[in-house]
Amino acid sequence: MAPRLQLEKAAWRWAETVRPEEVSQEHIETAYRIWLEPCIRGVCRRNCKGNPNCLVGIGEHIWLGEIDENSFHNIDDPNCERRKKNSFVGLTNLGATCYVNTFLQVWFLNLELRQALYLCPSTCSDYVMGDSIQEEKDYEPQTICEHLQYLFALLQNSNRRYIDPSGFVKALGLDTGQQQDAQEFSKLFMSLLEDTLSKQKNPDVRNIVQQQFCGEYAYVTVCNQCGRESKLLSKFYELELNIQGHKQLTDCISEFLKEEKLEGDNRYFCENCQSKQNATRKIRLLSLPCTLNLQLMRFVFDRQTGHKKKLNTYIGFSEILDMEPYVEHKGGSYVYELSAVLIHRGVSAYSGHYIAHVKDPQSGEWYKFNDEDIEKMEGKKLQLGIEEDLAEPSKSQTRKPKCGKGTHCSRNAYMLVYRLQTQEKPNTIVQVPAFLQELVDRDNSKFEEWCIEMAEMRKQSVDKGKAKHEEVKELYQRLPAGAGLSKCFTYLIFYIQQHPCEWLQKWLDESTPTKPIDNHACLCSHDKLHPDKISIMKRISEYAADIFYSRYGGGPRLTVKALCKECVVERCRVLRLKNQLNEDYKTVNNLLKATVKGNDGFWVGKSSLRSWRQLALEQLDEQDGDVDQSNGKMNGNTLNKEESKEERKEEEEELNFNEDILCPHGELCISENERRLVSKDAWNKLQQYFPKAPEFPSYRECCSQCKILEREGEENEALHKMIANEQKTSLPNLFQDKNRPCLSNWPEDTDVLYIVSQFFVEEWRKFVRKPTRCSPVSSVGNSALLCPHGGLMFTFASMTKEDSKLIALIWPGEWQMIQKLFVVDHVIKITRTEVGDVNPSETQYISEPKLCPECREGLLCQQQRDLREYTQATIYVHKVVDNKKVMKDSVPELNVSSSETEEDKEEAKPDGEKDPDFNQSNGGTKRQKITHQNYIAYQKQVIRRSMRHRKVRGEKALLVSANQTLKELKIQIMHAFSVAPFDQNLSIDGKILSDDCATLGTLGVIPESVILLKADEPIADYAAMDDVMQVCMPEEGFKGTGLLGH
Repeated sequence: MAPRLQLEKAAWRWAETVRPEEVSQEHIETAYRIWLEPCIRGVCRRNCKGNPNCLVGIGEHIWLGEIDENSFHNIDDPNCERRKKNSFVGLTNLGATCYVNTFLQVWFLNLELRQALYLCPSTCSDYVMGDSIQEEKDYEPQTICEHLQYLFALLQNSNRRYIDPSGFVKALGLDTGQQQDAQEFSKLFMSLLEDTLSKQKNPDVRNIVQQQFCGEYAYVTVCNQCGRESKLLSKFYELELNIQGHKQLTDCISEFLKEEKLEGDNRYFCENCQSKQNATRKIRLLSLPCTLNLQLMRFVFDRQTGHKKKLNTYIGFSEILDMEPYVEHKGGSYVYELSAVLIHRGVSAYSGHYIAHVKDPQSGEWYKFNDEDIEKMEGKKLQLGIEEDLAEPSKSQTRKPKCGKGTHCSRNAYMLVYRLQTQEKPNTIVQVPAFLQELVDRDNSKFEEWCIEMAEMRKQSVDKGKAKHEEVKELYQRLPAGAGLSKCFTYLIFYIQQHPCEWLQKWLDESTPTKPIDNHACLCSHDKLHPDKISIMKRISEYAADIFYSRYGGGPRLTVKALCKECVVERCRVLRLKNQLNEDYKTVNNLLKATVKGNDGFWVGKSSLRSWRQLALEQLDEQDGDVDQSNGKMNGNTLNKEESKEERKEEEEELNFNEDILCPHGELCISENERRLVSKDAWNKLQQYFPKAPEFPSYRECCSQCKILEREGEENEALHKMIANEQKTSLPNLFQDKNRPCLSNWPEDTDVLYIVSQFFVEEWRKFVRKPTRCSPVSSVGNSALLCPHGGLMFTFASMTKEDSKLIALIWPGEWQMIQKLFVVDHVIKITRTEVGDVNPSETQYISEPKLCPECREGLLCQQQRDLREYTQATIYVHKVVDNKKVMKDSVPELNVSSSETEEDKEEAKPDGEKDPDFNQSNGGTKRQKITHQNYIAYQKQVIRRSMRHRKVRGEKALLVSANQTLKELKIQIMHAFSVAPFDQNLSIDGKILSDDCATLGTLGVIPESVILLKADEPIADYAAMDDVMQVCMPEEGFKGTGLLGH
């Protein structure tokens, strides 16, 4: 089908030869495109917006082609949650509990530990009644052993692909959102489990932790003088091996057992010699457990950073470990085979992910346990794979060493578990106790019921989808109305959405509920179908319309009777005017060249004449009905209320034709430069396009009110110029800021000086410079310098320093002139007097009115409080290099605005044009009186401006708050300067800032402060920086959990 614009032109081509009064029914039907042929599927690739009979490309391909049953529902196959045959059960990660899951899987595959836990008596006798389980309530384990029993039973015989360990985690009191030290968790939980089982009567249960994990070594100290040995026996559950500086596991073990010399200040007190002697100390392994846990100390405390860090170095280890060379008593069986490797992925000690590679003791197969996902390794071989890829590789990443057969290298392994090798294969079959098996069976029954329920829901959705498919398929075949007018009425439906066919698409899609049909937005002013909306309408058959309206409701129904003749006639008139516009434009241009004679002309605005063709086009488009705009509104792209209000306001502000010569009173403007005379013929031509334009014949008089105002304005300007000239002549030195008195250097020729506000002086200077633009200043306004009690707010000392910018000193002669020229509300003066008979006598300065101490103190307190209670303020941090701070002197800026553009703007002004420090931020010409109520707020502005700091090279500006701690500031500085908090030495005004918990307000950091930063040597391991960025709160470990003081 032809494009939409071509269809639009074809529908109205007849308007070129048909006058509006000659429009017939045939022309109306053509305009509404009733006779367009429907599109055929396969020929038309997408929906034709210009053809109301095109019903192709509205989503019907989903229903007419092959249907996938899975498209009728969004329910996953419940069998995906079922445990695979000959596989293990996973554990849900509750947020950051992957470290718990890895150890649970390792302990579960320790058959001896699992068997012993099953033998542990349970307190669930109240739950089990006879041989059956109470159906009315769920089983809730009470102790850690019961939690492990139930968890291990589910891991062994559950039908689920993974189970939820939240009961076990909650019983331990662990924070599921915080990742903890996995090695510390292993130690604490083993200690807790041993303490819990030690109360059992069955020795196989009571001693299982010692039998499986407990070994013994001795700290042996030998005196070099007498050779006496001192032994200190100690049990261990894992060997903590330092890996720093080593590449092989055997090297780590050798370092753990190496001999240490005790010499110098570290000498040993020998009881045999009764004195301190040189000695040697080492660890001797006396016995080894069945399960040997080797903790690789990857997470170490860094003294330089003050935090933990991870050592991402490769360590090689073999699958077979012979411990006989390291044991004191030879001759036993000390050959171990690898049974588990626990992995931590990530470069930081405070983030990452924990997984475990564990060997099935019965089948010898290796499995990777990754929370819910469990993967079986091929060929009964350990394959570390992508676990060795760092999440954030660095440039200094070392290459992985080559590993021989039976050996492995890992940079992420943090614990290795070895089992004592035996000649016989383990044939231990661990049976789940009956009461636990009943609990597992009940959970499996719930799971099977859930699977059946999900399968039934899937089946119902599929059946419903198939029925809808057949219905839609049949209805779509009968949806087209066909070309032309049949005996049956044809209906046009429309629904406001993002697409012209949105309603039909929603009906076909059914992913969201279909809304009622709404045709109101496409009606014209005559409550019929607007011809401009036909491009976003669709014609359907009466049969389909009856079904849609009966099922979904809405309206109004639009039949062939809804075709609007009035709109078609008006559109025809507009189109003909559009076609005629170019010819009329040439005609008007020729008419404008002719000279207007007599009073036959008309006044037209010059701006309107320049753009009359464009205005005519826009006006015709509005009458024609802006199709694109209506599409936008119909398609749901309507602007929000605020945007639409702004658009309407802009449209109102845009002047229509000839309104540019209207005065505010609606009459002809007095400025003849903005208008010109045109002939009567030209005006008649223009009036065809602008019939409502204001008409001004050449004999029309200008607005009388505007003439009066113009005359008054000229008189006022002359008066203002005269006043300004008189005041400038009377006060020349005050205007030019010359020969001004100074309190710190009192002039000898006078004993009295008067005070006015600097604001008054600056406003007066503005008026004198530009009397036609600024209003004259009538009052001095000294009340702004006084408190409510009538007392002065400034001391003599402050007026010589920080408050000198707020006042202006006046000579007595100038004061007399000020009293004549302005209204003086309050007289403020300072008198110098000599006190005492001693020569030279003491000089005193007395102010009238006197200082109000209470208000002055309140003002100072408020100023100090404001400096300590800011919420968003700028401070500057300057990095010091070699104890040298390079800064250029900068004059405090007095600008009201804190932006750089305003500062640059002020600097660009010539002398005498700068806004005074006392000026208001709005920059208006009219003076704003300063009252006591806003005086404190006004003083805040003065303080901020007078203390403004100009940023220099090497400094960075930071936004801070007074209640922010020093530690939080250090984190900001770290992001700005890439200096870790522990490397930052901060000071302000020579005072060292060291208390990380103190707030900036208590430390004396105020807005515009400059903090000096001296950085220590950078860290060699940049991964430590990542650790610091993640540790903003003190590390509490397992404090408050059930692992401590259970």
